[in-house]
Amino acid sequence: MKFTLSWLKEHLETDATLEQIVEKLTDIGLEVDGVDDRASFKAFTIAKVLTAVQHPDADKLRVLSVDAGDGKPLQIVCGAPNARAGMVGVLGRPGDYVPGLDVTLSVGKIRGVESFGMMCSERELELSEEHDGIIDLPADAPVGTSYASYMGIDDPIIEIGLTPNRADCAGIHGIARDLAAAGLGTLKGDKIEAIKGTGETPVKVVLDQPADKPFCNGFALRLVKGVKNTASPLWLQQRLKAIGLRPINALVDITNYVTFDYGRPLHVFDAAKVKGNLTVRAARDGETILALDQREYKLSPDMYVIADDNGAESIAGIMGGEHSGCDENTTDVLIESALWDAITIARTGRQLGIVTDARYRFERGVDPEFMVSGLEYATGLVMDLCGGTPTETEVVGYQPYAPREITFPVAEVKRLTNLDVEYAEAAQILTGLGFGVSGDGKAVMVVKVPSWRGDVEGKADLVEEVMRIHGLNEIEPQPLENMGSVNGKILTTLQIRTRMARRMLASRGMMEAVTYSFIPEAHAKAFGGGKPELKLANPIAADMSDMRPSLLPGLLVAAQRNADRGFADLALFEVSGTYEGDKPEDQRRVAGGIRRGTAGVEGSGRLWSGNAPAVGVYDAKADALAALEAAGAPVDRIQIEAGAPEWFHPGRSGTMKLGPKVVLGYFGEFHPDTLELLDVSGALCGFEVFIDAIPEPKKKATCTKPSLVLSQFQSVKRDFAFVVDSDVEAGSLIRAVMSADKKLISNAQVFDIFAGASLGENKKSVAIEVLLQPLDRTLTEEDLEGVAKKIIEAVAKQTGGVLRG
Repeated sequence: MKFTLSWLKEHLETDATLEQIVEKLTDIGLEVDGVDDRASFKAFTIAKVLTAVQHPDADKLRVLSVDAGDGKPLQIVCGAPNARAGMVGVLGRPGDYVPGLDVTLSVGKIRGVESFGMMCSERELELSEEHDGIIDLPADAPVGTSYASYMGIDDPIIEIGLTPNRADCAGIHGIARDLAAAGLGTLKGDKIEAIKGTGETPVKVVLDQPADKPFCNGFALRLVKGVKNTASPLWLQQRLKAIGLRPINALVDITNYVTFDYGRPLHVFDAAKVKGNLTVRAARDGETILALDQREYKLSPDMYVIADDNGAESIAGIMGGEHSGCDENTTDVLIESALWDAITIARTGRQLGIVTDARYRFERGVDPEFMVSGLEYATGLVMDLCGGTPTETEVVGYQPYAPREITFPVAEVKRLTNLDVEYAEAAQILTGLGFGVSGDGKAVMVVKVPSWRGDVEGKADLVEEVMRIHGLNEIEPQPLENMGSVNGKILTTLQIRTRMARRMLASRGMMEAVTYSFIPEAHAKAFGGGKPELKLANPIAADMSDMRPSLLPGLLVAAQRNADRGFADLALFEVSGTYEGDKPEDQRRVAGGIRRGTAGVEGSGRLWSGNAPAVGVYDAKADALAALEAAGAPVDRIQIEAGAPEWFHPGRSGTMKLGPKVVLGYFGEFHPDTLELLDVSGALCGFEVFIDAIPEPKKKATCTKPSLVLSQFQSVKRDFAFVVDSDVEAGSLIRAVMSADKKLISNAQVFDIFAGASLGENKKSVAIEVLLQPLDRTLTEEDLEGVAKKIIEAVAKQTGGVLRG
């Protein structure tokens, strides 16, 4: 946001210097990005050409004798075609810096003739692109005085960086209001007088939009007849040029001026080019419009336009159309001031790639109460600069602003900022900013939020207003309170588990990836998502429309991108959030990973001793268990069941549980249909474990490791082979064996599986090695027989298995 010092002082009556204003702007949160004091123009003076003779050795050069006002004529060699005796121009002397040429002048010889400076063109002073000749001033221009002062271009330019919430300061009047509230002057021009029109506006406005979700919240229109659209006056052109805008004509320049003056974007239509009435409607699919930037845009039904009987005449709230634009032939002008939906404006501007001053303000929110006042202000400027007779204002669809009321205990300022601000001072600050204040005069006030402060919604926002005007520099630094001992726990359990899972997966040769939380709708639905409440209202790209329900689609797509570039064997992981709903409790902390090609734990690729095998379900299972163990899950009690969600291969996947209800994660190879949908190929397996589903430890957290308990008695191994139904899982056999004697049996593992006709139809034999570890005595033969009996009974009871004969 740029403005000049004199422009600011049209809204702020103040004696403050430029330095004081710049310092105060930053103090109140309107951070100054830069100041141009226009010092580069101050050296140039107005000079008169006394004589102009032909250069002796150059046909296109003249030797000038120039009077700079000090009675000592200077010799200047000049090549401008308009250089002549008697003209008044702009002189640069040796030592002066010329910004348009990026050179510092010095005494030099041009074709053998000395030159003590130069006569400047507008482009050389960066005033315009005009370079056909040197600047030609009126004959009565005061010779010897500053050219910058004479033309009014010595006005300092201030640029501030606005945060998105401060839409009220996208106009110079709003900036002046803040400065006045901070004690730097008095606000001027707060009320705009209405201009009485003659007769009704002949062009009517129709709002064709859903009643429950309007795009246009108000539309004001007025016709001004008999205008003369010439070049705007010099003062207006200079102000627009100073902030980087190119003057076009008086009518267009007025709309740009009001946009920056009061933060109110407007648009003007040449009334003679508008056919019929104006309709605010959704664009038709495939409809096109040639905009004022000479580019043709293809529109879609989620965009809105202002149309007449000819079709779309303007991209609503963003840019007007070329067909109805105003030019030097315009005699009747329609001035439009409207309120547009901020989200739709932002989405349309992003889709079309259009960035305009109007879009910038509408997508942040403009003052609804200034809609009609802005039209009145623009009408007055049109009448002053172009003449004409206005009609009455046509207003459609606008509902008067109802101020939001906030109950504000002044003690909140102390609680949130540690600033001691009295009730009276807080009331004065808020009143100065335009808030309505009433209350008991002691502790609590009721604050009415003005129409231009749509960002103020609660008590904390009011505290921020009081704090920044009272002075951020008044907040004294306070040391952080000592919350505990050095060895006290700092991170939460979830944070610790997240870090440990990340370290474990990295130690297994996997590379960490950071993927987008937004994925295409088709990918979200393929992984159990795609809920309406998880769809983004304003996605940053068309293929990032939904919040991810899983980490796996992003990792799979990332792996394919790497494979397309020649890195086929890789393992990726991510520890981040997934989303099952739009509430805080619906966000999960998940560790997920995938392996592709031959990227196993032990390495990948081709070796002389044999190629590494392709990754499979057991690689994913090992990764998942390692992540859970690192995160503190009791892996010795985890139950693994066959089957997983539909995006995994139904016969090569599993689910990890802790009891019948707590699901800790899934692993396996991916379903071919899922890979085809994601346009991913290759040998792929993956896993997801839910870190936030791991139960909290029951014991008090400690950094001390438990004592090492070693038995001095000999361990014993015994082998059992059980015949069970073919659908009985090995894991259920292991659990049955371990439950037979939890004190004596320290481990059990499957070492052989056999199936054959000799066992019977749909039968299999599972051989299990059981490790017995006594702690208090050496086992006897009777002890071993007793344990074996318990194991056989437990297996028979829990799985129906019998000891193989």
